[in-house]
Amino acid sequence: MTDAPREPVILAVKGDVTLEAVDAIVNAANTYLVMGGGVDRAIHRAAGESELSTACAELGGCEVGDAKATPGFALPSKFIIHTVGPIWSGGDRREKELLASCYRRCLEVADKIGAASMAFPAISTGAFRFPPDLAAGIAVDTLLATPTPVRVIHLVGFDTTTLKLYQRYLEAR
Repeated sequence: MTDAPREPVILAVKGDVTLEAVDAIVNAANTYLVMGGGVDRAIHRAAGESELSTACAELGGCEVGDAKATPGFALPSKFIIHTVGPIWSGGDRREKELLASCYRRCLEVADKIGAASMAFPAISTGAFRFPPDLAAGIAVDTLLATPTPVRVIHLVGFDTTTLKLYQRYLEAR
């Protein structure tokens, strides 16, 4: 008899996703999977730019709302799950649906690679301009609604504002 998946433990933490000691961290990437700015740049630098760039090139890009994995290289995590969030264009171009897809696909990839713990940055809220409050709600709702064998999930707020948004949505659930 197989146990039904339980909800993962989801924790809001303040910090730097590159320092998270989990099986997989999530990278807020671009469709070409080349080093960009923000968290993507920080992950490339911390993992090892050359090795990670080579591994990403072999993946052949990634569509918005999808996710693909590479090794973690020099990071404390074994894997990096790269996902491409939507660019905010006012909310009428499926942005919410695509952001939710990022979280679901990351969980599916985590399952495929055997990750039991993972850490997410705030996907699409930087250069892609997704409203942080809306993004935090989508993250929490999607992660709680998606069946997964992942046991522990960290929602990493780089700043206090993002951390408080995650905490508010988690406490409401």
